[in-house]
Amino acid sequence: MKKDNLKYSIYSVMFGFFIMGFVDIIGIATSYVKNDFSELTDSRVNLISFFCFLWFLILSVPTGLLMNKIGRKKTVLLSFLITTLAMCFPLINYSFISIIIAFALIGIGNTILQASLNPLVTDVVTSERLTGSLTLGQFIKAVSSFLGPLLTAGIVGSFLGWKMIFPIYAFMSLLALIWLLLTPVKEKKLEQKNISVKVTFDLLKDKYIAAFFIGILVLVGIDVSINMTFPKYLMERCGLSLADAGMGNSVYFFFRTISAFVGGILLMRYSAGKFFIYSVWIAIAGLILMALGTNLWFILGCVAVFGIGYANLFSILFSFSLKRVPEKANEVSALLISGVFGGAILPPIIGMATDITHTQVTAIIILVIVWCYLIGLIRKVKSFL
Repeated sequence: MKKDNLKYSIYSVMFGFFIMGFVDIIGIATSYVKNDFSELTDSRVNLISFFCFLWFLILSVPTGLLMNKIGRKKTVLLSFLITTLAMCFPLINYSFISIIIAFALIGIGNTILQASLNPLVTDVVTSERLTGSLTLGQFIKAVSSFLGPLLTAGIVGSFLGWKMIFPIYAFMSLLALIWLLLTPVKEKKLEQKNISVKVTFDLLKDKYIAAFFIGILVLVGIDVSINMTFPKYLMERCGLSLADAGMGNSVYFFFRTISAFVGGILLMRYSAGKFFIYSVWIAIAGLILMALGTNLWFILGCVAVFGIGYANLFSILFSFSLKRVPEKANEVSALLISGVFGGAILPPIIGMATDITHTQVTAIIILVIVWCYLIGLIRKVKSFL
């Protein structure tokens, strides 16, 4: 592939990471949906996350099989098409059911995209630039997540209100599809491997892989939960409007983005094990203080501290798992991507708890309790290193 064509290919593929960040709009979207349909309880509205993240459990491994059959580029294109269609449902008929369908399709598209985009990057960059390109991709995704709540707050006064986010995201997804479709990508031919659902989940027989997998479930479940809970928490504790409270998620994503960037540099020089331990304690300190706070700036500072602690934990557990069984890297990757299913488990539980107690403080307390698993995981990490 010529140098200019390769450079053009890199741009179109890397834009896919921006589309990957669209799934994080689920946090502020659920708050607006609950506001629009006043009869919805927290437990019902939090079902949106269940139907969105369920597909990571179901489709992660089959996506690997699909890539072997139709190729990486076509698989990524399929994810863009599904995401584009997903954004159209709330525009055709705005109801709770249409939102459920939309986010279910967003979850399907995002599952396929997360499982196929990273491998596609290997086809458009040299091996020397691969690590840097993947790190840059995660940074681009984080920027997308950070901009989502800001954009939503900015379009509240438009003729579609907050729902204007859907045609904007649909247009950008369609743009990504067309751009990649017109981009020449020469895919590397790889030896077919016997990857299957059984082979992948057999990895859980390894006590370290099982512990790290549960860690991924916990991390994603808490991330999605804080994303969905934080605007409602700010409204309850600080009396903010929904539009203003939604900006709180951007504070969280901003500090996660910066910390991920800085963490990527520090992890080149310092022990990942020590980094994991410090990060776990920093994050829970942010959560505990958040549950106690009533001042707006104090609470925003707490979510910033939590974001700093959280930012690099997923990638650290991912790297530990790959180091444990490097000869089964494909299977490990598929297993851990399926662990994003954690985002479907915890939010509905939190919704039921807040419905019973009538306060979002309960949600934060539950997050602190669940985070204790990661504190317990510190001993496992120490014995692994």
